[in-house]
Amino acid sequence: MKIVVLDSFTLNPGDLSWQALSQLGNCQIYPHTLPSEVASRAHDADIVLTNKTVLSAQTLASLPKVKYIGVLATGTNVVDLDCAKQRGIVVTNVPGYGPDAVAQMVFAHILAHCQQVNLHDQAVKQGQWTQGRDFCFTLSPLMSLKGKTLGVIGFGDIGQQVAHLALAFGMNVIIHTPKPKQGLGENMRWCELDTLLREADIVSLHCPLTPQTKLFINAKTLSLLKAGALLINTARGDLVNETELALWLNQQRGFAGIDVLSSEPPQADNPLLTAKNITITPHIAWATREARLNLLNIAVENVQAYLKGVPIHCV
Repeated sequence: MKIVVLDSFTLNPGDLSWQALSQLGNCQIYPHTLPSEVASRAHDADIVLTNKTVLSAQTLASLPKVKYIGVLATGTNVVDLDCAKQRGIVVTNVPGYGPDAVAQMVFAHILAHCQQVNLHDQAVKQGQWTQGRDFCFTLSPLMSLKGKTLGVIGFGDIGQQVAHLALAFGMNVIIHTPKPKQGLGENMRWCELDTLLREADIVSLHCPLTPQTKLFINAKTLSLLKAGALLINTARGDLVNETELALWLNQQRGFAGIDVLSSEPPQADNPLLTAKNITITPHIAWATREARLNLLNIAVENVQAYLKGVPIHCV
Protein backbone atom coordinates (compact mmCIF):
# COMPACT_ATOMS: atom_id res chain seq x y z
CA MET A 1 0.00 0.00 0.00
CA LYS A 2 1.63 3.22 -1.19
CA ILE A 3 0.66 6.49 0.49
CA VAL A 4 1.76 9.85 -0.94
CA VAL A 5 1.40 13.16 0.88
CA LEU A 6 1.67 15.91 -1.74
CA ASP A 7 2.01 19.03 0.42
CA SER A 8 2.86 18.40 4.04
CA PHE A 9 4.53 21.67 4.99
CA THR A 10 1.67 23.89 6.16
CA LEU A 11 0.19 21.10 8.28
CA ASN A 12 3.53 19.93 9.61
CA PRO A 13 6.51 22.26 9.18
CA GLY A 14 8.52 19.93 11.37
CA ASP A 15 6.95 20.02 14.82
CA LEU A 16 4.62 17.03 14.38
CA SER A 17 5.23 13.34 13.64
CA TRP A 18 4.13 11.34 10.58
CA GLN A 19 4.90 8.05 12.34
CA ALA A 20 1.27 6.94 12.72
CA LEU A 21 0.66 7.42 9.00
CA SER A 22 3.94 5.77 8.03
CA GLN A 23 2.88 2.63 9.88
CA LEU A 24 -0.04 2.18 7.49
CA GLY A 25 2.01 1.64 4.33
CA ASN A 26 4.92 2.74 2.18
CA CYS A 27 4.65 6.45 2.88
CA GLN A 28 6.29 9.19 0.81
CA ILE A 29 5.91 12.72 2.12
CA TYR A 30 6.64 15.84 0.08
CA PRO A 31 6.65 19.32 1.67
CA HIS A 32 5.45 20.88 -1.59
CA THR A 33 4.41 19.55 -4.99
CA LEU A 34 4.09 21.56 -8.18
CA PRO A 35 1.19 20.75 -10.51
CA SER A 36 3.68 19.34 -13.02
CA GLU A 37 5.05 16.97 -10.36
CA VAL A 38 1.82 15.33 -9.19
CA ALA A 39 1.68 12.62 -11.85
CA SER A 40 5.28 11.50 -11.38
CA ARG A 41 5.08 11.48 -7.59
CA ALA A 42 1.68 9.79 -7.22
CA HIS A 43 1.24 7.72 -10.40
CA ASP A 44 1.55 4.41 -8.50
CA ALA A 45 -0.04 5.57 -5.23
CA ASP A 46 -3.05 3.82 -3.74
CA ILE A 47 -3.70 6.67 -1.30
CA VAL A 48 -3.07 10.37 -1.91
CA LEU A 49 -3.27 13.05 0.77
CA THR A 50 -3.46 16.69 -0.26
CA ASN A 51 -4.05 20.02 1.41
CA LYS A 52 -4.02 22.62 -1.37
CA THR A 53 -2.46 20.70 -4.28
CA VAL A 54 -5.20 20.50 -6.91
CA LEU A 55 -6.39 17.10 -8.12
CA SER A 56 -8.31 17.97 -11.27
CA ALA A 57 -9.99 15.50 -13.62
CA GLN A 58 -6.94 15.67 -15.89
CA THR A 59 -4.63 14.96 -12.98
CA LEU A 60 -6.76 12.10 -11.68
CA ALA A 61 -6.60 10.51 -15.14
CA SER A 62 -2.83 10.24 -14.66
CA LEU A 63 -3.22 8.40 -11.35
CA PRO A 64 -4.64 4.99 -12.35
CA LYS A 65 -4.07 3.25 -9.01
CA VAL A 66 -5.44 5.82 -6.60
CA LYS A 67 -8.51 4.62 -4.73
CA TYR A 68 -8.55 7.06 -1.84
CA ILE A 69 -7.95 10.81 -1.52
CA GLY A 70 -7.68 12.37 1.90
CA VAL A 71 -8.00 16.14 1.98
CA LEU A 72 -5.96 17.57 4.85
CA ALA A 73 -8.53 20.30 5.44
CA THR A 74 -12.28 20.78 5.68
CA GLY A 75 -12.84 22.32 2.25
CA THR A 76 -12.64 19.91 -0.69
CA ASN A 77 -12.65 22.30 -3.64
CA VAL A 78 -9.11 21.16 -4.60
CA VAL A 79 -10.51 17.80 -5.73
CA ASP A 80 -12.74 17.23 -8.75
CA LEU A 81 -15.37 15.35 -6.78
CA ASP A 82 -17.48 14.40 -9.81
CA CYS A 83 -14.49 12.81 -11.50
CA ALA A 84 -13.46 11.06 -8.29
CA LYS A 85 -16.96 9.61 -7.93
CA GLN A 86 -16.96 8.39 -11.53
CA ARG A 87 -13.63 6.66 -10.96
CA GLY A 88 -14.80 5.08 -7.70
CA ILE A 89 -12.32 7.05 -5.59
CA VAL A 90 -13.22 7.59 -1.94
CA VAL A 91 -12.67 11.20 -0.86
CA THR A 92 -12.58 12.29 2.78
CA ASN A 93 -11.98 15.55 4.59
CA VAL A 94 -11.19 16.64 8.16
CA PRO A 95 -14.09 18.53 9.72
CA GLY A 96 -14.13 20.30 13.05
CA TYR A 97 -10.46 20.00 13.92
CA GLY A 98 -9.93 23.50 15.30
CA PRO A 99 -12.98 25.72 15.81
CA ASP A 100 -11.42 27.09 18.98
CA ALA A 101 -8.29 28.14 17.06
CA VAL A 102 -10.28 30.05 14.45
CA ALA A 103 -12.48 31.68 17.08
CA GLN A 104 -9.31 32.74 18.89
CA MET A 105 -8.05 34.46 15.73
CA VAL A 106 -11.38 36.22 15.30
CA PHE A 107 -10.88 37.82 18.69
CA ALA A 108 -7.22 38.48 17.99
CA HIS A 109 -8.37 40.74 15.14
CA ILE A 110 -11.17 42.21 17.23
CA LEU A 111 -8.84 43.01 20.12
CA ALA A 112 -6.18 44.35 17.78
CA HIS A 113 -8.80 46.84 16.66
CA CYS A 114 -10.19 47.62 20.12
CA GLN A 115 -6.92 47.92 22.03
CA GLN A 116 -4.50 49.09 19.30
CA VAL A 117 -1.71 47.10 20.97
CA ASN A 118 0.65 47.15 17.98
CA LEU A 119 0.30 50.91 17.47
CA HIS A 120 1.08 51.70 21.09
CA ASP A 121 3.86 49.10 21.36
CA GLN A 122 5.65 50.71 18.42
CA ALA A 123 5.17 54.19 19.89
CA VAL A 124 6.64 53.15 23.24
CA LYS A 125 9.66 51.56 21.55
CA GLN A 126 10.16 54.73 19.52
CA GLY A 127 10.51 56.71 22.75
CA GLN A 128 7.15 58.46 22.86
CA TRP A 129 6.43 57.27 26.41
CA THR A 130 9.84 58.20 27.81
CA GLN A 131 9.41 61.67 26.34
CA GLY A 132 5.80 62.03 27.46
CA ARG A 133 4.41 64.47 30.01
CA ASP A 134 1.71 62.21 31.45
CA PHE A 135 1.79 58.73 32.97
CA CYS A 136 0.01 57.33 29.89
CA PHE A 137 -1.04 58.33 26.40
CA THR A 138 -3.30 57.05 23.64
CA LEU A 139 -2.81 57.47 19.92
CA SER A 140 -6.16 56.06 18.87
CA PRO A 141 -9.54 55.66 20.59
CA LEU A 142 -9.85 52.38 22.51
CA MET A 143 -13.12 50.44 22.63
CA SER A 144 -14.73 48.20 25.25
CA LEU A 145 -16.55 45.13 23.95
CA LYS A 146 -19.06 44.95 26.78
CA GLY A 147 -22.48 45.97 25.54
CA LYS A 148 -21.46 45.96 21.88
CA THR A 149 -23.29 43.79 19.34
CA LEU A 150 -21.52 41.03 17.41
CA GLY A 151 -23.17 39.76 14.24
CA VAL A 152 -22.25 36.17 13.38
CA ILE A 153 -23.08 35.06 9.83
CA GLY A 154 -23.11 31.26 9.80
CA PHE A 155 -23.52 29.23 12.97
CA GLY A 156 -21.53 26.01 12.65
CA ASP A 157 -18.86 24.91 15.12
CA ILE A 158 -16.73 28.01 14.58
CA GLY A 159 -19.59 30.48 14.63
CA GLN A 160 -20.84 28.98 17.88
CA GLN A 161 -17.38 29.22 19.46
CA VAL A 162 -17.14 32.87 18.43
CA ALA A 163 -20.58 33.58 19.89
CA HIS A 164 -19.67 32.00 23.23
CA LEU A 165 -16.48 34.07 23.45
CA ALA A 166 -18.47 37.19 22.66
CA LEU A 167 -20.90 36.44 25.49
CA ALA A 168 -17.94 36.06 27.85
CA PHE A 169 -16.91 39.61 26.91
CA GLY A 170 -20.40 40.84 27.77
CA MET A 171 -21.46 41.35 24.16
CA ASN A 172 -24.87 40.88 22.62
CA VAL A 173 -24.89 38.35 19.77
CA ILE A 174 -27.12 38.29 16.73
CA ILE A 175 -26.78 35.52 14.18
CA HIS A 176 -27.92 34.89 10.65
CA THR A 177 -28.36 31.48 9.04
CA PRO A 178 -30.51 30.52 6.04
CA LYS A 179 -33.15 29.07 8.38
CA PRO A 180 -34.26 30.84 11.57
CA LYS A 181 -32.98 29.43 14.87
CA GLN A 182 -34.87 29.40 18.14
CA GLY A 183 -33.80 28.85 21.74
CA LEU A 184 -30.39 30.49 21.39
CA GLY A 185 -30.22 31.66 24.98
CA GLU A 186 -29.80 34.98 26.74
CA ASN A 187 -28.25 37.87 24.79
CA MET A 188 -28.38 35.89 21.54
CA ARG A 189 -30.98 35.94 18.78
CA TRP A 190 -31.46 35.10 15.11
CA CYS A 191 -32.28 37.84 12.60
CA GLU A 192 -32.43 38.53 8.89
CA LEU A 193 -29.17 39.41 7.16
CA ASP A 194 -30.04 43.05 6.51
CA THR A 195 -31.02 43.51 10.14
CA LEU A 196 -27.75 41.98 11.32
CA LEU A 197 -25.68 44.23 9.09
CA ARG A 198 -27.51 47.35 10.31
CA GLU A 199 -27.38 46.50 14.02
CA ALA A 200 -23.95 44.92 14.52
CA ASP A 201 -20.92 46.83 15.71
CA ILE A 202 -18.76 43.90 14.57
CA VAL A 203 -19.65 41.38 11.84
CA SER A 204 -17.84 38.03 11.68
CA LEU A 205 -18.20 35.71 8.67
CA HIS A 206 -18.50 31.96 9.28
CA CYS A 207 -20.64 30.78 6.38
CA PRO A 208 -19.56 28.35 3.65
CA LEU A 209 -18.68 29.57 0.17
CA THR A 210 -21.63 28.74 -2.08
CA PRO A 211 -23.09 30.33 -5.22
CA GLN A 212 -25.43 32.22 -2.89
CA THR A 213 -22.69 33.55 -0.59
CA LYS A 214 -19.98 34.27 -3.14
CA LEU A 215 -19.14 38.00 -3.04
CA PHE A 216 -22.16 38.69 -0.82
CA ILE A 217 -20.09 41.23 1.10
CA ASN A 218 -20.05 43.98 -1.49
CA ALA A 219 -20.84 47.66 -1.92
CA LYS A 220 -24.55 47.08 -1.30
CA THR A 221 -24.18 45.07 1.91
CA LEU A 222 -21.30 47.23 3.18
CA SER A 223 -23.53 50.28 2.79
CA LEU A 224 -25.83 48.79 5.44
CA LEU A 225 -23.13 48.69 8.11
CA LYS A 226 -22.86 51.26 10.86
CA ALA A 227 -20.24 53.95 10.46
CA GLY A 228 -17.07 52.59 12.05
CA ALA A 229 -18.22 48.95 12.00
CA LEU A 230 -15.60 46.19 12.00
CA LEU A 231 -15.80 43.31 9.50
CA ILE A 232 -13.96 40.06 10.31
CA ASN A 233 -13.40 37.32 7.72
CA THR A 234 -11.72 34.07 8.75
CA ALA A 235 -13.91 31.95 6.47
CA ARG A 236 -13.30 32.23 2.72
CA GLY A 237 -11.82 35.09 0.71
CA ASP A 238 -14.41 34.87 -2.05
CA LEU A 239 -17.21 35.77 0.33
CA VAL A 240 -15.99 39.35 -0.12
CA ASN A 241 -15.73 41.63 -3.12
CA GLU A 242 -12.22 42.82 -2.29
CA THR A 243 -12.26 45.85 -4.58
CA GLU A 244 -15.47 47.17 -3.06
CA LEU A 245 -14.29 46.41 0.48
CA ALA A 246 -11.04 48.29 -0.20
CA LEU A 247 -13.01 51.31 -1.42
CA TRP A 248 -15.20 51.21 1.72
CA LEU A 249 -12.08 51.05 3.91
CA ASN A 250 -10.25 53.81 2.05
CA GLN A 251 -13.27 56.04 2.46
CA GLN A 252 -12.75 55.38 6.19
CA ARG A 253 -16.30 54.18 6.63
CA GLY A 254 -15.22 51.20 8.73
CA PHE A 255 -12.56 48.64 9.58
CA ALA A 256 -11.67 45.05 8.71
CA GLY A 257 -9.70 42.11 10.08
CA ILE A 258 -8.97 39.50 7.41
CA ASP A 259 -7.31 36.07 7.53
CA VAL A 260 -8.31 34.89 4.04
CA LEU A 261 -8.09 36.38 0.55
CA SER A 262 -9.53 35.43 -2.83
CA SER A 263 -6.21 34.02 -4.02
CA GLU A 264 -3.47 32.72 -1.73
CA PRO A 265 -0.71 33.75 -1.82
CA PRO A 266 -2.35 37.02 -2.91
CA GLN A 267 -1.51 38.90 -6.07
CA ALA A 268 0.69 41.92 -5.41
CA ASP A 269 -2.04 44.23 -6.71
CA ASN A 270 -4.75 42.94 -4.37
CA PRO A 271 -6.40 46.21 -3.24
CA LEU A 272 -6.72 45.07 0.37
CA LEU A 273 -2.94 44.92 0.80
CA THR A 274 -2.72 48.71 0.60
CA ALA A 275 -6.12 49.62 2.03
CA LYS A 276 -6.55 51.74 5.15
CA ASN A 277 -8.08 50.49 8.41
CA ILE A 278 -7.34 46.78 7.94
CA THR A 279 -5.32 44.05 9.61
CA ILE A 280 -4.41 41.00 7.51
CA THR A 281 -3.02 37.65 8.64
CA PRO A 282 -1.85 34.99 6.13
CA HIS A 283 -4.58 32.32 6.53
CA ILE A 284 -3.27 31.11 9.89
CA ALA A 285 -6.43 31.07 11.99
CA TRP A 286 -6.52 27.27 11.70
CA ALA A 287 -2.82 26.75 12.35
CA THR A 288 -2.24 26.52 16.09
CA ARG A 289 -0.08 23.51 16.92
CA GLU A 290 -2.97 21.95 18.81
CA ALA A 291 -5.35 22.30 15.85
CA ARG A 292 -2.77 20.97 13.40
CA LEU A 293 -2.11 17.95 15.61
CA ASN A 294 -5.84 17.26 15.82
CA LEU A 295 -6.11 17.59 12.04
CA LEU A 296 -3.26 15.13 11.52
CA ASN A 297 -4.74 12.63 13.96
CA ILE A 298 -8.14 12.77 12.28
CA ALA A 299 -6.53 12.41 8.83
CA VAL A 300 -4.73 9.25 10.01
CA GLU A 301 -7.98 7.93 11.51
CA ASN A 302 -9.65 8.53 8.14
CA VAL A 303 -7.02 6.42 6.38
CA GLN A 304 -7.26 3.69 9.02
CA ALA A 305 -11.04 3.54 8.65
CA TYR A 306 -10.73 3.32 4.87
CA LEU A 307 -8.25 0.45 5.11
CA LYS A 308 -10.69 -1.37 7.41
CA GLY A 309 -13.42 -0.97 4.81
CA VAL A 310 -15.53 1.45 6.86
CA PRO A 311 -14.53 4.91 5.57
CA ILE A 312 -15.52 7.95 7.62
CA HIS A 313 -15.81 11.67 6.85
CA CYS A 314 -16.57 10.92 3.20
CA VAL A 315 -17.59 13.80 0.96
